[in-house]
Amino acid sequence: MPGSSRVPVSLSNLSSYTKAAARRNPNAVFNFDLLRNIIFALFVLRHFRKAIRQLRGRGILGTLASFYRYLQRVAYGVFLGLPWIRSKVQGQIDEALKKLEDRLVPKGPGVTRYTTLPKDGLDNDKIKEILKELSELHHAEWEKGQVSGAVYHGGKEMLDLQSEAYRMFAVSNPLHPDVFPGVRKMEAEVVAMVLAMYNAPLGAAGITTSGGTESILMACLAARAKAYEERGVTEPEMVVPTTVHAAFDKAGHYFNIKVHHVDVDPVTLKVNLKAVNRLVNYNTILIVGSAPNFPHGIIDDITGLSKIALRKRVPLHVDACLGSFLVPFLEKAGYETEPFDFRIKGVTSISCDTHKYGFAPKGNSVLLFRTRKLRQYGYFITATWPGGVYASPTLAGSRAGSLIAGTWTALMKIGEGGYISSCRSIVGAAKAIETGIREKLHPDLYIMGEPLVSVVSFSSKTLNIYELADEMNSLGWHLNALQSPPALHIACTRPTVEAVDKFLTDLEAAVQTVKQKGSDAAPGNTAALYGVAGSLPNKSVIKKMATGFIDTLYKA
Repeated sequence: MPGSSRVPVSLSNLSSYTKAAARRNPNAVFNFDLLRNIIFALFVLRHFRKAIRQLRGRGILGTLASFYRYLQRVAYGVFLGLPWIRSKVQGQIDEALKKLEDRLVPKGPGVTRYTTLPKDGLDNDKIKEILKELSELHHAEWEKGQVSGAVYHGGKEMLDLQSEAYRMFAVSNPLHPDVFPGVRKMEAEVVAMVLAMYNAPLGAAGITTSGGTESILMACLAARAKAYEERGVTEPEMVVPTTVHAAFDKAGHYFNIKVHHVDVDPVTLKVNLKAVNRLVNYNTILIVGSAPNFPHGIIDDITGLSKIALRKRVPLHVDACLGSFLVPFLEKAGYETEPFDFRIKGVTSISCDTHKYGFAPKGNSVLLFRTRKLRQYGYFITATWPGGVYASPTLAGSRAGSLIAGTWTALMKIGEGGYISSCRSIVGAAKAIETGIREKLHPDLYIMGEPLVSVVSFSSKTLNIYELADEMNSLGWHLNALQSPPALHIACTRPTVEAVDKFLTDLEAAVQTVKQKGSDAAPGNTAALYGVAGSLPNKSVIKKMATGFIDTLYKA
C-alpha cells in the first residue's frame, strides 16, 4: 500500500525486535519465558506422575515386560505392513472370509432373497411359511443341549406364556410411563425382586437394561460420573481381571476410561489381589470382580476385593451376569458357594442377566446399585431440548415393554422354589461333566480351577485343544474356544442336563480321534483361527477378520 513500509522478517531482525520489546517492557520477555517454563514443567510433571503410577502398579519388571510386548506389537505391525507381506496376508484373510460367508449366508437356486419391500404385502400364511423355514436354519442342536450357553430356554410352557405377555404389551414403551403404567409397575417389581435376591440393603436401587453389556456399560458410566463429580477425576481408570467380560473393555473404549488388566492366579484362576491393590490410584474409578467369570466359571475373591475397595475408597462392581439366577441359590440348592453380593460391605453395584438363568426373553438385564445416588450418576437429563425435558436412566430411549412383561412373567411363573430346583439340576450337570473329565479323561484333559457354578473349562497338555473343538463340532457340539491360555468350556443350560452322558461319550471319542490324527492333520476352522491368534504378538490380522465377520452378518 502507498505510504506503508514492510520490513522482512529474519532470525537476525527477530532478535532485535525481541530486544527492543524487552527495552520497552522488561517484564514481557520474562513473563513469556515464565509461562513457557510453567507449561513445560506441568507437561513433565504429568508424564512423571504417569510413570510413577506405572512403576508402582506394575513394578520395574512388569513395566519392562509391558514395554517389550509393546515393541513386539509395533515391530510385527511394521512387518505386516510391508507390501509383499500385506498382500499375502490380505489374500489369506479374503479366503477365510469367503469360507465364512459361504457358511453363514444361504445361497443357491432355492434361496429367495428379500432386499426391497414387496410391492404388495404378503398374506399371513405365506409369512408363516417363510418364518418356519427361517427358524429351521440352524447348524447346532441347541434343543438337544449340544450348544454351550447361547440359548437359556425355560421350556415350552414358559415360552407360550411369555408369547402371550409379548402380545399384550407389544406396543408398550417404558419411555412413556403415563401411557403404559402397567409396564412401569412390572419393571419396578423386577428390579425389586432381583435386589432382594442379592441381599441389597435399604435404600438400594436398580435399572433394567437391554442385556449384560449395557448393564456393565452403565455401571462404568455411573462410576466415571461419580469420580468426576465428587473428586474431579478427568483421567479415569479402572482395574479389572484379565478374565473379566470384554464389555468392560468396550466401556473403556466408549467412555475414554483406561483399563488396567490384572493377571489371575495360575492355579485358582482368581484375580491377583496384590496386583489390584498396587494399581489403584487417585484416578481409579472402579475395581471389578466376577461371580463367576465367563472363561473358566470361577468366582473371584469378592471379599478380598471389597477390603481393597473400602481401604482405597473406590467403588467395587461385581459382574454376576452369568451367575444371574444361579449364584444366589447355590447354598439353598445344596452346593458350595462364596460371598459375592451386597452382604459384602464394599460391593457398590452388581450386574445380573435375567435373560440367562432367569429364563427371561433375550434383551433384559438388571443393574443393581447400593444407593439411589449412585444410580442417579448414570442418568441422562437435559432440560433445554426444544422437544421438552428429556430424561433417561439407560443408554436407550424407547424400549420394548414386551420384554419387561416377558421378564416379569418368567420371575412370577418360576418363583424361588423353581429357581432353586433349576440351580440344582444345571449346576449338577456341570458337576457331573467336571467329575467325568477328571476321572475318565485324565491325563489328556484337565479341569481349569475349581468351578462352582455352570461353566466347566478344560484344557490339555498333550493335545491341540482347538483341534479337539473342531472334532467336537463335527459331532454336533458347539463349545466355546478360549485363549490365553488355550482351552474350551461348556456353559451348561437346562437342555444340557439331559445331554451329560452323550457329551462325555463324544468328548472321549473326540480325544481318541485327535490323538490318532497326530500333528500332521490339516487344522480345522477353530484350530486355524485360534492357533494363529495365539501366536501373533500383533492382533491386527485377527481384528481384520473380526471386522469382516461383522460385515458378513449384514450381507443379504
